[in-house]
Amino acid sequence: MAYRFLSSRIVPSSNRLSRRFIFIFTISLSFMYLCYSILFCSGTIMPNQRLEDHRCVHLKNIGSKKLLQKSHYCTISAKARVISDETRAVSLLNLTGNQSKHSAFQKTQDVVDHKQSNNSNSPKYGNKKLPNALIVGVKKGGTRAVLEFIRIHPDVRALGTEPHFFDRNYDKGLDWYRGLMPRTLDSQITMEKTPSYFVTREAPRRISSMSRETKLIVVVRNPVTRAISDYTQTLSKKPDIPSFEELAFKNRSQGIVDTSWNAIRIGMYILHLENWLQYFRLSQIHFVSGERLITDPAGELGRVQDFLGLKRIITDKHFYFNRTKGFPCLKKPESSSQPRCLGKSKGRTHIQIDQEVIEQLREFYRPFNVKFYEMVGHDFRWD
Repeated sequence: MAYRFLSSRIVPSSNRLSRRFIFIFTISLSFMYLCYSILFCSGTIMPNQRLEDHRCVHLKNIGSKKLLQKSHYCTISAKARVISDETRAVSLLNLTGNQSKHSAFQKTQDVVDHKQSNNSNSPKYGNKKLPNALIVGVKKGGTRAVLEFIRIHPDVRALGTEPHFFDRNYDKGLDWYRGLMPRTLDSQITMEKTPSYFVTREAPRRISSMSRETKLIVVVRNPVTRAISDYTQTLSKKPDIPSFEELAFKNRSQGIVDTSWNAIRIGMYILHLENWLQYFRLSQIHFVSGERLITDPAGELGRVQDFLGLKRIITDKHFYFNRTKGFPCLKKPESSSQPRCLGKSKGRTHIQIDQEVIEQLREFYRPFNVKFYEMVGHDFRWD
């Protein structure tokens, strides 16, 4: 119509050249209008995208629930599966008092972290921070149980593996160490566990250099039982090692204990604690009883939550006693067909040790235990 209108009013019908010119002009004008329309539409979309981005950023520091809910506004840049995971986490957190919900939150966070690490375009919730709290010892005391139990708390994010930063990998630097940590929100605590820190002489000074306010958790256990458990684990990996008695004593008949054997030396808790108290206040160190962790896991975890400044969410309804392993396990989450128990290496049957050897070791450890009780202000009743 535009063509016929213009051709009838502007040029005579006999002028074919003019008609051709008008036809080309009309096509060009239509093409320009089409381009303008496309540019105009994209201009209206982009400000909206920037507005959504701004809204996402604005929600970032409001709190864990708000931050997780921001997926409703950030769907343009997020992967659909990541958003669905986060949405499920929010719905679980809105319901309180059930271990499976807190467990599902922790698992969801781990899944989201993994997806984000594999997809640079995915939104990253929270930041990688240096740990606020460390489980520093002791080996074969129950550190894995404490870590697995406390990490079901929604305000705790914990590194699952032992990084051994302050004893073996310190030369890699704090940036490397921070990079290992899970992402946490401002309201969450970052944790890791490496039991060998407690007996590493340089560890207290290095941790203090990172932060003098770090909270420390030490899981202690009857040193004789701990030494036997330590030997049992080593024997399962190296069946050709000497007997427990040969390693534990320099002279069995005279009752001279070999304190250079690591399995014996770890249990001399007071010697290691004195080193830690050069850099940290006693109030910054919480001692978990490895024995009570078995008989009363909820009570021990309650005190750990108090020490970390957390609301007591983990209670006795989260645990049941597994008679086969002789150890408490977490009750079955709704998302799983099996309860959550520690691995096969935990709760293994100890080798049989002559009772006279056990009594000799009890006598050896007694003065160290007494000094330890006095220092920490608590009698663990190992004697």
